[in-house]
Amino acid sequence: MRTTIALDDDLLRRVKEQAARCNRSLSKFVEDALREVLARREQCPPRRRPTLPTVRGGLRPGVDYDRFVELSELSEKIGA
Repeated sequence: MRTTIALDDDLLRRVKEQAARCNRSLSKFVEDALREVLARREQCPPRRRPTLPTVRGGLRPGVDYDRFVELSELSEKIGA
């Protein structure tokens, strides 16, 4: 399959030089390099999702959370 990718000029120059040294076409060299990287990544253990601590909370006594102004004033008093 044909596709187009954008590469940094210096990287492309280095890849072409290395492919020529190995007597391979640019396409074959890039294919082999990508296969090698993918094989290494497949050997890595899967990343675990982090678990975040949770706490039980509740409403502060005497505060009506439906009233934004009061909540804002309370947070300023607390220093939040």
